[in-house]
Amino acid sequence: MCQVGEDYVEPPPREPPPVPRPGCGQKCVKCKQGDPVVVIRAGDAFCRDCFKAFYVHKFRAMLGKNRLIFPGEKVLLAWSGGPSSSSMVWQVLEVRPHHPQGLSQDSAKRLRFVPGVVYVDEGAACGQSPEDRAKTLAEVKQVLHVVNFPWHLVALEETEALCRLFESVRTLTAKEELLQTLRSHLILHVARAHGYSKVMTGDSCTRLAIKLMTNLALGRGAFLAWDTGFSDERHGDVVVVRPMRDHTLKEVAFYNRLFAVPLVFTPAVDTKAPEKASVHRLMEAFILRLQAQFPSTVSTVYRTGEKLVKAPRDGCGGGPSGPRCLLCLCTLDIDTADSATAFGAQTSSLSQMPPSTLQAEAGTPTAPCCAVGEGPGCCWKARGRTDDAQAQVTQQLCYGCRGNMSDLPSLDRLPPYILAEAQLRSQRAGVMQEIQEYLIEDSSDEAEGPQS
Repeated sequence: MCQVGEDYVEPPPREPPPVPRPGCGQKCVKCKQGDPVVVIRAGDAFCRDCFKAFYVHKFRAMLGKNRLIFPGEKVLLAWSGGPSSSSMVWQVLEVRPHHPQGLSQDSAKRLRFVPGVVYVDEGAACGQSPEDRAKTLAEVKQVLHVVNFPWHLVALEETEALCRLFESVRTLTAKEELLQTLRSHLILHVARAHGYSKVMTGDSCTRLAIKLMTNLALGRGAFLAWDTGFSDERHGDVVVVRPMRDHTLKEVAFYNRLFAVPLVFTPAVDTKAPEKASVHRLMEAFILRLQAQFPSTVSTVYRTGEKLVKAPRDGCGGGPSGPRCLLCLCTLDIDTADSATAFGAQTSSLSQMPPSTLQAEAGTPTAPCCAVGEGPGCCWKARGRTDDAQAQVTQQLCYGCRGNMSDLPSLDRLPPYILAEAQLRSQRAGVMQEIQEYLIEDSSDEAEGPQS
């Protein structure tokens, strides 16, 4: 019972459980004979050979279960030089029929697609000097010569305009999203130009769990099934697959260490950034900190993401041929009639806002500075064309991409191919609207046909 004057103190903080280490007499949980060298989870100690079999089986099982890659098909491996993508390339290398190590594999287990490798040089966007970029490319070429697959080296920027674009972005979150988008566009362009029908990326289970939570925070919840699932068919003729999505970063690190997988480390756009510098960094720190205290965090988030389905909302124009976002290429999934949603309210207000209000919100004067308002060189007309271009791009972005692009001072700095596509779509929509009244539509009686 409670006593008068009894001192109450908080219990001492609980320390995390010690990391299990293989003991002297412990054996591999798989073969029961070999000495363990790695501990994946508590009680799961593997010897070197059993760990390799366990690791490679995950990769094969992911490809075999989904059955999206067929013999003889050209597959482009997106390699960044990092741990996960390097591990993916190394596994494809080892199980190829004409590789010395691959010859010992059972013929039914060989990967019979035709691989190629693409490396995207992002040094300029990440602030690397020309000397550092040249040194990195030399290391990249050394690894690619060892792999001996057909390879493609492409630079993210060919002009100084793209460098100025990244310098103008106000937040690190928008800069990371823009970099991912442009990188994806470039990889897809390389795949189409060289006849690849599939693209493999090295997204691990841990990275996908972080990406799922990050995209939720960025307003991309409607597209999680495409952004984190095994296959991403949003691009039509090229399908993106993620065969490393069952591997955790811990397993990847052990595999690369034990089997000397070559890596090329390059600074990223968020290198040395503080934890709260961007939504991506904050969510990464949050998930990894939880994982350290509760080892099932990543698997729980990952398994939850597996239950998501790829289906647009009922009653929206998000079919296979519906409008798509200019940047992420996902179905817009818009319903302007539903103004209760944030996207519906944003879209309806944008379409109903007069040009003078748009100019006032942008900080531009509502009167022409030349005080004439006439003539081909009038600043009023030039400003109107700029506002029209801004509206053309904004109206063709999904909710998440609109939020990211709001951190750009001007959308005119986007790559020319994006602006040209926005203009082409707007022109098509305008033509369709003009000829709509002249189109003959089948009535319900005519569609049913004559009745006896």
